[in-house]
Amino acid sequence: MKIVTGAAGFIGSCMVSKLNQEKEKDIIIVDDFSRQDRKENWENKQYIKKIDRKDFIEWFKENAKDVDGVFHLGARTDTTEFDWDIFLELNLNYTKDIWNICADNKIPMIYASSAATYGAGEQGYDDDINKIPLLKPLNPYGKSKQEFDIWQLQQDNKPSFWAGLKFFNVYGPNEYHKKRMASVILHSFEQINKEGKVSLFRSHKQGYKDGWQLRDFVYVKDLVNIMYFLMKEQPKSDIYNIGTGKARSFYDLADNTFKSMEKQTNIEFVDMPIDIRDKYQYFTEAKMAKLRSVGYNKTFYTLEEGVKDYVQNYLIGHRYF
Repeated sequence: MKIVTGAAGFIGSCMVSKLNQEKEKDIIIVDDFSRQDRKENWENKQYIKKIDRKDFIEWFKENAKDVDGVFHLGARTDTTEFDWDIFLELNLNYTKDIWNICADNKIPMIYASSAATYGAGEQGYDDDINKIPLLKPLNPYGKSKQEFDIWQLQQDNKPSFWAGLKFFNVYGPNEYHKKRMASVILHSFEQINKEGKVSLFRSHKQGYKDGWQLRDFVYVKDLVNIMYFLMKEQPKSDIYNIGTGKARSFYDLADNTFKSMEKQTNIEFVDMPIDIRDKYQYFTEAKMAKLRSVGYNKTFYTLEEGVKDYVQNYLIGHRYF
């Protein structure tokens, strides 16, 4: 059976949907299931058991022999949270526990790292593991992901197959509960419906126009296709970038949201909050050659295709994947 942690969250719930699409139902889902605003992310999925994250490690130790794959997607993902102890517990130590059980029992493990590990991009966005110790994340969330990547690369005891995935800017269905940390598309959709306009951040860095900060936006359906491929094929164990390899502007994102809603584009610019201004990434773009080199050859959704699918098939009608 497969395990999906973070199964009540955005990416985790989409991974369970992908497994269900592939006729896999022998799934253990793990998360904090007490939050009612996330209930629709998991209640209509097919699985055999749900386990609270506080009880999971002990359950896993006792039942590891029955597990043939772990998608560890649960984490504290708030980039505006600065309490290191929260990240130490939920992101770093919890992931070490899962890794050690997988290693001891030779269970394949895919885990979520993050493009936040790249910081301001001084070292570029190359997923060469030799460059990982040089990276300087800008916030505690990125630091927690970076420290686990470094720790696991130093371990002699490893799962039978492992892949650490540096997710870039992910958007798509099942993120309604994320509030401030939801994608700009969801915020844009809601603001357009309420006010008929979208507010984007002004640039506070020379060389970038207002709204033209650039990110590698990747649709969640591409993410789950990649994770399914890696678990099924189990190519080279490694750390992989997961983006599209093509940076696009927030202006493009908002403009395509208007187009997908068949409304006239109306964008204004507002100052970036002080608490994130000195920790803000102005450019990210994944180097994708490594993933392609191990045989993943599916075409990625373009920004236009992904936004249209997300808006028209999910946001309009408040539907779930």
